[in-house]
Amino acid sequence: MGEFPLSGPRRPPEVRVIEERQIGSITYRRLDYLAEPGDWVPAWLLLPAGRARHPAMLALHQTTKFGKDEPAGLAGKPNLFYAKELAELGFVVLVPDYPSLGQNESDPYKLGYASTSMKAIVNHVRGLDLLASLPNVDPKRLGAIGHSLGGHNSLFLAIFDPRVKVVVTSCGFTAAHRYKGGDLTGWNGWRYMPRIGTIYHNSPAEVPFDFPAIVEALRTRGLFVNAPLHDDNFDVEGVRECMRQAGKKAVAVYPNAGHDFPPAEREQAYRYIERFLGR
Repeated sequence: MGEFPLSGPRRPPEVRVIEERQIGSITYRRLDYLAEPGDWVPAWLLLPAGRARHPAMLALHQTTKFGKDEPAGLAGKPNLFYAKELAELGFVVLVPDYPSLGQNESDPYKLGYASTSMKAIVNHVRGLDLLASLPNVDPKRLGAIGHSLGGHNSLFLAIFDPRVKVVVTSCGFTAAHRYKGGDLTGWNGWRYMPRIGTIYHNSPAEVPFDFPAIVEALRTRGLFVNAPLHDDNFDVEGVRECMRQAGKKAVAVYPNAGHDFPPAEREQAYRYIERFLGR
């Protein structure tokens, strides 16, 4: 992924509010936040009613042109409206656009990054900085949720930021040798980690990290995994292999579905989040 460039104490990111609207009980605030000099990240901030200090979630979207609008419940598939649903349950939720999707036109490579994956980690850490700075957020109760692209990026964020107390990852990973028969070409594109191809020859035997190690590294935190039996992207048997490294707190569900986040499993995930972050 390249070097992680953030270190030491940081100020909350600068924010510019673009618009605000009320949808039901939720205030939707469309904003940009400054992840680093010259690079603004478009995002939705969903604010539930009430003045109490709420737990907060970073909600990461799948690979879709809708970007942040899908988890926010404004476009796309209803089964992926998890940011909207969490806000309705009383969570403050930040939904950023991933580079090249939604309204995010940033080019990580022009900014000096070796991968878009690392640029996304930086954006998401800065998103947590923003959430933690809000007066109606309890900075000790932060988590991350995502599907597919957002599913593995929620894991990557948790590895680099210990403030993430609980992770929900849906259709986001499998053991490397189980991915497309062991051909990691799908991971070496512009949106991911080009070095997987240029240095590590798309080979699981050469890449210096794998998802079982990520799962093991999160043993002391909450980890909820949605891994459908018929996911054509992330092989379920590879997920089962990874979960052998999980701690006792972790939960994995295997619905009879494709690359999706069905309603029953989302409800389980929300109850699991509440175990770690409260209501």
